[in-house]
Amino acid sequence: MTNSDSPTTNILVVGIGGQGVMTAAEILAEAALSIGLDVKKTEVAGMSQRGGVVTSHLRMGARVLSPQIAPGQADLLLGFEPAEAMRWSHYLRPRGAVVVNTLRLTPPVVTLGLYDYPEDPVAVIRSKGMRVRDFDAGAVARKLGDLRLVNSVMLGAVADALPFPAEALKSCLLSRFASKGESILDLNRQAFAAGRQLAAQEH
Repeated sequence: MTNSDSPTTNILVVGIGGQGVMTAAEILAEAALSIGLDVKKTEVAGMSQRGGVVTSHLRMGARVLSPQIAPGQADLLLGFEPAEAMRWSHYLRPRGAVVVNTLRLTPPVVTLGLYDYPEDPVAVIRSKGMRVRDFDAGAVARKLGDLRLVNSVMLGAVADALPFPAEALKSCLLSRFASKGESILDLNRQAFAAGRQLAAQEH
């Protein structure tokens, strides 16, 4: 899924407040910095504490001037929520890739009746000819015993689609939990490995 043609890798992370979108973007940025890449990042949180839309633009390369990704220029879309992934899919370049969590969370705009939730957002993304890896990261996290592990599952799912080794990302992820004890570290290792495995499966 990597885009080796471009000197800059553009990643768009999207989801709903409370899913760990910003944390995921921070860990991705830390991993890129750890191997000497230049990184620029920007975030937009709309009512994030109440389940609103959260997006993070992340650009990395030898030299990056701006954090903003223009529509049609993202190499990778990491979608923590399928409708949000669909809504931002126009930001992908023609050969871009999507990794999306199929666990649905209803944003306030739908609850208030302002918008209808799409019937099959992943199918809409696929109909645009984009490369998609979709799976229920929530189900994986629950199986491991903690829904908060969704973040680690999703990071594992993009680990092999980045301009740096998966081990660099794993190291930055686990450093977040270094003070939480070995059992928490091990759960996050398992979640990360499960995400990599899911992303590698053919659809």
